[in-house]
Amino acid sequence: MFRTEDVIYTYQLLDAAGIQIWLCGGWGIDALLGEQTRPHKDLDVIMLVDDVARMRELLAREGYTLKELWSENRWTVDARGAEAATAFVLRDADEREVDAHAMRLGEDGRGLPAWDAEGFNFTQQDFAGEGVVAGLTVRCLSPEMQIVSHTGYELPAAHAQDMARLRARFNIS
Repeated sequence: MFRTEDVIYTYQLLDAAGIQIWLCGGWGIDALLGEQTRPHKDLDVIMLVDDVARMRELLAREGYTLKELWSENRWTVDARGAEAATAFVLRDADEREVDAHAMRLGEDGRGLPAWDAEGFNFTQQDFAGEGVVAGLTVRCLSPEMQIVSHTGYELPAAHAQDMARLRARFNIS
């Protein structure tokens, strides 16, 4: 399980290194709601391709190794010339997982997924979400983008309940 203190530690560790992440998935939703509503097996994040190698190096020092590459992963090259995965899961010995998807920023400020996400782009507003985890303010995907990113497939009951909470809290139809 990825506990509250794990979120805070990981977020602050990456932030202190200048690595921006936006929480999404379960912890991103709970941050937007301002409270933990259920246990979470992982920490889902969106990040910049150019930060992937540094993030993996930093988390490797914390005991994280590559668990898997998602089927939508596309290998790319970052600004340093290093090959970077774009959709992957890292896991440590305590089975805490960080599920990361990497993007590039376009000249217009849009987030362009580097993974296989045909036709899917993030607007600047999609990255304007701000949430709170145990008093720590964190960057999140907006409530609207959280809902968009949870469409097109059958949601498990817990995720459907997350969507209902978001819709109710932020008055989204």
